[in-house]
Amino acid sequence: MTIRLLPQTLINQIAAGEVVERPASAMKELVENAIDAGATRIDVVMKEGGRVLLSVTDDGCGMTSEEMELAIQRHATSKIPDEDLFNINTLGFRGEALPSIGSVSRMTITSRIESSENAWVIKVEGGHTSLPEPAAHPKGTRIEVRDLFFATPARLKFLKAPRTELTHGLDLLKRLAMCHPEISFTLSDGVRTLLKLPATHGDLFEALLERLRGIMGRDFAENAVPIEAERDNVRVSGHISLPTLNRGNNALQFFFVNGRPIKDKQLYGAIRGAYRDFLAHDRHPLIALFLELPPRAVDVNVHPAKAEVRFRDPQGVRGLIVSALRQALNGAGHMASTTVSHDTLSAMRPPTYEVDPRTAEMARAITSQNTSQGVGYYIPEGMREAAAAFQAPLNGLDAPPQANVQASSDQEMTQPPAQYPLGVARAQLHETYIIAQSGDAIIMVDQHAAHERLVYERIKTGVEESGVKRQGLLIPEVVELDLADADRLVARSEELEELGLVLENFGSGTVVVREVPAMLGSKVDVQGLVKDVADSLAEVDEAMSLKDKLMDVCGSMACHGSIRAGRRLSLDEMNALLREMEATPHSGQCKHGRPTYVELKLKDIERLFGRSG
Repeated sequence: MTIRLLPQTLINQIAAGEVVERPASAMKELVENAIDAGATRIDVVMKEGGRVLLSVTDDGCGMTSEEMELAIQRHATSKIPDEDLFNINTLGFRGEALPSIGSVSRMTITSRIESSENAWVIKVEGGHTSLPEPAAHPKGTRIEVRDLFFATPARLKFLKAPRTELTHGLDLLKRLAMCHPEISFTLSDGVRTLLKLPATHGDLFEALLERLRGIMGRDFAENAVPIEAERDNVRVSGHISLPTLNRGNNALQFFFVNGRPIKDKQLYGAIRGAYRDFLAHDRHPLIALFLELPPRAVDVNVHPAKAEVRFRDPQGVRGLIVSALRQALNGAGHMASTTVSHDTLSAMRPPTYEVDPRTAEMARAITSQNTSQGVGYYIPEGMREAAAAFQAPLNGLDAPPQANVQASSDQEMTQPPAQYPLGVARAQLHETYIIAQSGDAIIMVDQHAAHERLVYERIKTGVEESGVKRQGLLIPEVVELDLADADRLVARSEELEELGLVLENFGSGTVVVREVPAMLGSKVDVQGLVKDVADSLAEVDEAMSLKDKLMDVCGSMACHGSIRAGRRLSLDEMNALLREMEATPHSGQCKHGRPTYVELKLKDIERLFGRSG
């Protein structure tokens, strides 16, 4: 077989196969060029998912006719001024993007620079180029791509339905818009506008959060914690959600490196590590993180579509992200997301009753008869007396077994509830929920979930600082387990001792427990505790760090040391729990990301009863 050079058209089509995977890929390349051109407004049109027409219009610097002729040549670019491939400070540096798109479509480029009296237009059809011609166009560039892949029909068979392709384009444009809040973006399908993001200005964090509100939703904007940290010339910023605002997938987790949207498994792993203490393994927070680092510290040319990067110091980057996120979550204190109260209020609906038609007809007949006789509405016999008794003032309150209502002391009643974020305890319902009153809200607390978080934080702090205090058992407890579980516990006995749990081997499939953490109290269920710890160790990944393993076990131990549902608390105990929650970070959610309390504002409650004016 004779070796030969491929024709230029075929070379461009091969390059298109790498760069232009689908219409959204072509759109991404064109939008990145518009951003690099200094545009303040970018309008995108995708008809039939971009297959029939893909149009990108910007008000950037534009091109001269000479630059337009060069732009459609392979390996022609303005993005590498010093010819250093590892010093990339722009988005679109791949020289084959425009010629590759033009080789598989009918592409028209119209552009004008500010100092020119007229614009120029050039056409590329299946790789064949026309000469530039004068045209009418405002400052900036408009690129129209029609009949994408008409020159490579085989590629058309791999495209999805127009709606699916449009969704991919919408997702990519949202990612590009996130890190450029100063630019206005729109996306249309040719009939209606699907995305409209006006430019936001002012403080960087405020402008960014406003842009994120338009993309990730109002709930995220209301429950986002700002992130900002720097180490070794690497800076991370952005916003993350409170743990109680989470999803079942990571679709709303976005990462950007030097303004470039990327997907990186290591960064997703860093997020899981940072939220390990707050979310179950199948729940995911909402994230928008922006990394800025020197161009030479990251290789952005390891993926044809620039969707992945390679860091020179990946462990350093991961460590910075984890520490920054944990510090921000610590600063959030006991806060829980507002979506908790919104969901609660949404679940509250006025009761509706089905009335028997015969009963309604009888009532109407009686009412009509009484009205004709000069009498008011019909009142059944005995109901008037019952209503009067119901409305009479209560001389005393004989609480049913499920309601623990206690009179507050004079001191507690005179203290303004507003001085405490979680208010003052007023009652306990079903021996499980604490009802508290603050200056402008009612707070309902799950006593078991709240105390479990408090105990967990105490154990974790003890491990990190000086170790957990232990108490010896008067009679050592023998626990029978599966052989594998027993071996696993014995192998981790030194680590468990740091948590205050001292045990040793006591034969095949059996361990003996001699000491337990002092904070768990004297009535701890040792059998249940050891079995839960064994289950936790069985679930953890062998590749996890020692600290992460210990934190997993801490969760099981905290559950056994917390106040159980069904235990009646005194008013002092309830208030003590509230005050400790206010002083403890992360007390707004349990270890699995569920809320420990719900706050209902009075204005929202009044709206439920139709009292809002």
